[in-house]
Amino acid sequence: MLASGRPLQGLLPHLQNLGLTSNDDFVVSYNGSLVQRVGNGEVIHQTSLKGSDAKAILPISKQLGVHIHAFSVKQGLITHQHNPWTDREAEINGITATEIDFNSLDDEEDIIKVMLVAEENDLTVAISQLPKHLKEQYTVVRSATIFLECLHPNSNKGIAIEKLSKLLNIDAQEVMCMGDAENDHAMLKFAGIAVAMENADPETKALANYITKTNSEDGVGIAIQEKALK
Repeated sequence: MLASGRPLQGLLPHLQNLGLTSNDDFVVSYNGSLVQRVGNGEVIHQTSLKGSDAKAILPISKQLGVHIHAFSVKQGLITHQHNPWTDREAEINGITATEIDFNSLDDEEDIIKVMLVAEENDLTVAISQLPKHLKEQYTVVRSATIFLECLHPNSNKGIAIEKLSKLLNIDAQEVMCMGDAENDHAMLKFAGIAVAMENADPETKALANYITKTNSEDGVGIAIQEKALK
């Protein structure tokens, strides 16, 4: 199954290419905020923030000098101000970004996740200056060099995989997870076999008990052959 930070719309072409489209197939999207059956869309696990959270994180983004966007259940990808990094998010997932003043959001609007976005070095500096209360209040993970995600505290890929494992009556020791970045850490810690890509960051590699080839060298397929099918 696929477990990604992307919205479902951005994963559908890959699910179709892999033939993972039946009611026996599952998908984790939004970094664990949504878990569902692919065929009929049945929701297995779902969490969300609120408009009030996006409004609270907005001044932090301004203070840190980075841009902000979010995924709204009702409005899709929204950004306080158009920028190259939100445009990149839209391009990756085949969706449209809508510019909206975050201060105008209804406090109770369901927001799946809020993201701070910037050029890699600028985002690294911003992360080093994050207010302590932000990490205490949310699950905060860097999913790409230009993306930092703020999620519901009960949202991460590890929780999502654990819920699916219980549903399918599969012990954690029989689960293999593969990842390359911070947003994969929780599921790598859960899995009986934790696999890091050769192109993963050092912190992710440190959590793995097996390092496979890079993503451009069929690393996922090699890991499945070596650690699952054998």
